[in-house]
Amino acid sequence: MSKKKEELYKSLSDAVVNMEEEEAVILSKEVIEKNFDAYEAIDKGLADGMERAGQLFEEEEYFIPELLMCSDAMYAGLDILKPHIKAGEQGEKHKVVIGVVEGDTHDIGKNLVKIMLETSGFEVVDLGRDIPPRDFVEKAKEINAKIIALSTLMTTTMDGMAEVINILRSQELRESFKVMIGGGPISQSFADKIGADGYSVNAAEAVKLARKLVGGVA
Repeated sequence: MSKKKEELYKSLSDAVVNMEEEEAVILSKEVIEKNFDAYEAIDKGLADGMERAGQLFEEEEYFIPELLMCSDAMYAGLDILKPHIKAGEQGEKHKVVIGVVEGDTHDIGKNLVKIMLETSGFEVVDLGRDIPPRDFVEKAKEINAKIIALSTLMTTTMDGMAEVINILRSQELRESFKVMIGGGPISQSFADKIGADGYSVNAAEAVKLARKLVGGVA
């Protein structure tokens, strides 16, 4: 990657981290003017910035308002770059059904994972929050999804994740979908216990996990 291109992508990433919406737009337009690769700019610039913002959130240096302003900057750049992604550049778009399990209305973590998955080339169907287990299964069947992504921040609703897997098993569909889980109280041992395909500690790790589950590079 040329120094010029590298610097531009780094500036794009910084614009997201620094919550500079206008700067993200200016830099995204520069990517197009210089005829640089739009998908690469999203991946190495905007998504990288959002990943860094997610890490600052995990470290409690950023909080929800900052995270939302970072995502505003990222989306502003995305609006400029997305139309310039070359056809077929992302290959087949794997579909993900995502949502917060029934009984929980906390969705900032889920929203961040959705943003990161979208910028990484996945097609994401967001069911929202407080979603009954059966709805995840039905939507995944309807759109022929590859992954069902479940989130919760409450220990009292964790059983809903196990229920999704139980429904898949009862319908003899467990092998048809990969199930990934995440959220504050979730751990790898809980994922193993309920038979999920994977657990991620944050949005950046969720993207790596999703790529791995669909056979891509983590």
